[in-house]
Amino acid sequence: MHYKKTFTYFLLFLCGIVMIVPFLWMVTTSMKSQMEVNKGNLGFLPYERYPVFAENGNEYRIKIVLTEADSSYVNVFDENGKIVRSYLKIPNKVIKDKKHIRFHIDNFVTAFNKVPFGLYFKNTLIVSFSVVLGVIITSSLAAYAFARMRFRGREFLFYLFISMMMVPQPVYLIPSYIVLNQLNWLNTYQALIIPWLANIFTIFLLRQQFKTIPQELFDAASIDGCSRWGILWKIVLPLSKSVIATSAIFGFIGSWNSFMWPLVMIDDPKLRVLQVGLSYFSQEASTQTTLLMAASTFSILPLIILFLLAQRQIISSFASSGLKG
Repeated sequence: MHYKKTFTYFLLFLCGIVMIVPFLWMVTTSMKSQMEVNKGNLGFLPYERYPVFAENGNEYRIKIVLTEADSSYVNVFDENGKIVRSYLKIPNKVIKDKKHIRFHIDNFVTAFNKVPFGLYFKNTLIVSFSVVLGVIITSSLAAYAFARMRFRGREFLFYLFISMMMVPQPVYLIPSYIVLNQLNWLNTYQALIIPWLANIFTIFLLRQQFKTIPQELFDAASIDGCSRWGILWKIVLPLSKSVIATSAIFGFIGSWNSFMWPLVMIDDPKLRVLQVGLSYFSQEASTQTTLLMAASTFSILPLIILFLLAQRQIISSFASSGLKG
């Protein structure tokens, strides 16, 4: 038993390392200089390599201008980066390469200002919060009906909804485009928000939670004269806070990472969301790896912070009742 537990932890640790390494490489690359990346510095530390030579016990940074057989002509720089001697001839054997760790934080500022990322963040936040609020409202009502109300065709309708989760987005992308065009919603916030105000997975998750609440609580509330809305608002939702928080987080992450839908439905640059803007930025800065990594880093950072703050609610919701039958 002890060996099985050790093996399980080792396997989880190994999987965690595999998943986190690409992210660490992205973050460290975003703080390198583009020159170092072009030189082939693909490691995790943002090294900056430059030639130096020592004279009279002092070390000077140089730039090689011309190389001959056994010597080179160099420009010598002081500590402030100013040339103090030009075309100094020195032997090649006294020239050494020096590595210095330097974090280029300015890459984030340059990437953010290169395109209107502030506008992209604003649009994404408006869409994401609107979608999350709408999903929680509609899913709570639908889940309560499927879990606690009896009506003809309830199970058939629920499983019909569940089956829709297997339909890939490209299948209904063109029909949705036609419908939104008929409604004159293309290039509007309505196209980004309203079609996503209902989420089947969230309905399923909340339904499973609502079914675990003891029937005695509903009977007692009904005897006290509580309406269906009162039962939902005063009893069901307070007992389902962790699952609702998990649903909100998943909805926010899904909306934040949405790419194909806003790319097709929105053509106005002023309404671009973050992932679409990041795609256009990658085309403009395709040769600037450090800026691409910097933009990717600050685009994903809010989701990482959100997950770290809410991971306890996510784990507790699944562990307690979120996926029970």
